[in-house]
Formats: sequence, structure tokens, C-alpha cells
Amino acid sequence: MADKSNDPVAMWQNMIGEMEKGFNSFANQAMSSPEFSKVMNQVGGATAGAQKQLGEWMEKYLVSMNLPSRAQMVGMAERLQSIEAQLSEIRALLNQMSKASGVSAGGVGTPMPPRTKRPPSAEGEQK
Repeated sequence: MADKSNDPVAMWQNMIGEMEKGFNSFANQAMSSPEFSKVMNQVGGATAGAQKQLGEWMEKYLVSMNLPSRAQMVGMAERLQSIEAQLSEIRALLNQMSKASGVSAGGVGTPMPPRTKRPPSAEGEQK
């Protein structure tokens, strides 16, 4: 095997390891300073402001394109869920009333009328 002192891969790995240690040491010192915290808070505030502005622009764009915004879609979904819940309650009440009166509830138990009209034959459809 090659000597470790002359092996270029080993030297490269050693150099990268030392660079990582130096960078980690520098980063730890920088993050512990109050200036770093102040800068990160400012960056966070700027990011939040930019995100809010982008949201407002997107909503204006969607309005100009006559499309619903995310908030409007969420509102419609909530209203739809409310309507579905009310329909379920009405269905349950109707089932209770039909059971109490002895009349079968329309739907599953109701027989369908006989089918008298037949579809055209396959020969008549070819043109």
C-alpha cells in the first residue's frame, strides 16, 4: 500500500477535515454573538414582510384574472363541509321519521319501474 504521507486522497481528506473544523469553530463563534442574533431577526422580519407583500400581490393578480384566492377557496370548503353536515343531519332525521311511521325510506328499498326503451342496435350506429 502507498505511504499515508504521500497519498493524495488522504491529504485531501485531511485538508477537508481541517477546513470543516475551522468553519464550524468560526460559525459557532459568529452565532453566539448578539450581532448575529440582531441580523437574523432583521432578516426574519424582512422575509415576513416580503412574504406578506407577495401574498397581497398574488391575491390582486388572482382577482384580476377572476380566480378565487386561497382564502376564498378555504372559505368555500368550510361552507361546503357545513352544508354536507346539515344534509347528513336532515337525512338522519328523515330516516328516523320514516322508521317511526313504518314507511320505507325512498332510495334503496324502492323498486325501479321496468325499462321499456331499448338502446339502438350496434348495426344502426355504424356510419
